Amino acid sequence: MNRNRAALSLLLIVAIGLFTIFFSSCRGKSMNGMVILTQYAGEIKKGNYFSGDSWRYISQANIVAIDPGKPEKPVKLLTGGFYSALSPDISYDAGSMLFSAQQKQNDPWQIWEMNLNNMKIKQVFSSLENCIDPAYLPGGRILFSKIDMKETMKAGHSLYTCNLDGSDLKRVTFNPHTYFASSVLKDGRVVTISRQLFPDNRDPVLMVLRPDGTKSELFYKGLEGSILQSRIRETTNGNIIFTESDSDTLSGGNLISVKYNRPLHSRVNLTSEIKGSFGPPFPLNSGKLMVSYRSPEAKTYSLYEFDPDKKSLGSVLYSNADYNVLEAVAVETHDRPKKLPSEVDFGVKSGLLFCQDINFTDPLSVSSVSVLNAGMIEVLGIDSTLGVVNVEKDGSVYLKVIADTPFRIQTIDEKGKVLNGPGGWIWLRPNERRGCVGCHEDREIVPENRLSMSVKNPPVVIPVHISKIAEKKISLE
Repeated sequence: MNRNRAALSLLLIVAIGLFTIFFSSCRGKSMNGMVILTQYAGEIKKGNYFSGDSWRYISQANIVAIDPGKPEKPVKLLTGGFYSALSPDISYDAGSMLFSAQQKQNDPWQIWEMNLNNMKIKQVFSSLENCIDPAYLPGGRILFSKIDMKETMKAGHSLYTCNLDGSDLKRVTFNPHTYFASSVLKDGRVVTISRQLFPDNRDPVLMVLRPDGTKSELFYKGLEGSILQSRIRETTNGNIIFTESDSDTLSGGNLISVKYNRPLHSRVNLTSEIKGSFGPPFPLNSGKLMVSYRSPEAKTYSLYEFDPDKKSLGSVLYSNADYNVLEAVAVETHDRPKKLPSEVDFGVKSGLLFCQDINFTDPLSVSSVSVLNAGMIEVLGIDSTLGVVNVEKDGSVYLKVIADTPFRIQTIDEKGKVLNGPGGWIWLRPNERRGCVGCHEDREIVPENRLSMSVKNPPVVIPVHISKIAEKKISLE
């Protein structure tokens, strides 16, 4: 009997050992250290930077994986079941990948997720409309751009968030802009390429906002006529890297770097001395970059290493004469961004906006000192004015605006003459509180430490024809 028990115990130990070895070998199939990229067979076409065609949406593209340490290994096709797939984004633990894809040629582009350990794919979000550029948010949510076909705000692609199972969809941008190529900064904010569509088309700029849509503001503006072309990436040393071209006639451009803490005043062209064209960059934990590059003699973009400190190209990581490398991401763990608290409260139907002095401006943004005589502001909506408001003697004004309503502000004198503006489009999320120093002021200026006259009285309701907003009381503490 004892011998039988001993034999059974031995068999159990062996079985556990074999299971452990098998389980470990399965886990060892992790793609850590691999590089995932989008490749496209064919000539790069001129992109449409308003609709995203041939830029964010590319027909018959594939997502593949390569081992940069073993170039002799064959490329692994990851999206063979799709007509076209692109825009890969790797999770913080390097265990999964978001991407956008069409299953069939005429299908809308949708958001998908792949488990990089077992290669299983699931659809995250389903829509009748195109969705592109997914990115992981902290807290089990994702961000992406979605076009709105029945749009009253005259927008193109707006930003949305949802849970990883597609539930709890929330729109987070509310102005007549189109948004593409979004990323998440380490501080938890979203940085995105934004372009005004109404009432006129403007050059693209980088905007930052919180994942709930609050606190949107200008982050970077390029040279006049320039085009922002790639997702924005944050390096390990606090720089922001992206691709920018001189015009929309080019399929690639230069690598541009700006400082995280002074993005409007720290632009550096990293590749001005290198002939050829650069595509999307990706920062590595080593401090180097991976970047798509095409020399003047080459027909396709290849993947190179790039040293941003020396401003020099390094070795070729992947090249195929039949394919363009459109974007590459490394499968490696990286720090999860901060999960920012949200002030949005859907029980509140408005937001608060305070301006300390409408006559305080950046001298470079106005052409006449007569702006100092402005005594009123006009709040402009999409289709009509939302009201004219007198400001206090110190130039301050305090507004309560219906939430998620796009508006612009211009300053006027007592005769109704426009002195400055209208400025860029603003919106306030439910319960959001925002403040500014002035109108078109230097964005690095901080307000004076004084109590403004306007906050001593209740805010003016916008639109002005509404006398009262039915909502729970907003605490001003």
